[in-house]
Amino acid sequence: MLPAEREQNIINFLKKHKKATVHELSVAFKVHDATIRRDLKSLEQFNQIKRTHGGVVLRYDEVVDELDFDDRESSYIIEKEAIGKKAAEFVEEGDTIIIDSGSTTLQFAKQLVNKSNLTIITNDIHIASILKSSKNKVIVTGGVLYKDNYMLNGYITNEVLSALNPTKLFLATPAFHFDSGVTHYSEELSPAKKLMVKQSKQVFLLTDSSKLDKISLHKVCSPSDIDILITDNTNTTYDEEKYMHSIERFIKVDVNK
Repeated sequence: MLPAEREQNIINFLKKHKKATVHELSVAFKVHDATIRRDLKSLEQFNQIKRTHGGVVLRYDEVVDELDFDDRESSYIIEKEAIGKKAAEFVEEGDTIIIDSGSTTLQFAKQLVNKSNLTIITNDIHIASILKSSKNKVIVTGGVLYKDNYMLNGYITNEVLSALNPTKLFLATPAFHFDSGVTHYSEELSPAKKLMVKQSKQVFLLTDSSKLDKISLHKVCSPSDIDILITDNTNTTYDEEKYMHSIERFIKVDVNK
């Protein structure tokens, strides 16, 4: 078992059992205590776990999973609509853009229906279906359709993305931290997001504020890779100054307007 795979399994073990000792983990994964200690050191470095007296637990801000899309679509809907509306102001005629699969980016896509002369690339069949009646060219990446989701992912998706050079990316995420950047809980879903960031000239991160100060196992990109973060003003628990210093532009939308 590769270290990265074992680290993900440790996260899953802690999610199920709440806490564990080094010895319990070494027995569970049939490796030496020293190996587990190295794994825990790696996870701790990226703020995935927290050492306690006699054991280890998940950090409270660790994101290890998400709700099904239909449930996520209805949560924080006012915030997501406000973020989507604001993000649409940055789309100009003639743009070639990527819209990442997500519930917030879905609200953004709805704002583009009445725009024209855009080339829109997406790995989300729900987003593509919303844009089919618009006066824009819509490119669907292809790939494997994920159960309980509308996302296309995998080898075909990555091959298509690597051949494209869009002007703007509108990226979704389950977790964003001013220091760790954009992270994701899934090793399978991270590569497509990395390619989107790599191939795009300008990167917009669209996320409701409940996702701030959250961290997942797999890194997608650093804060410095984000040109503009668009979020909402409903969460006051994070340090706004740290985010304003870690990215080029921080936009907080007032959902009451």
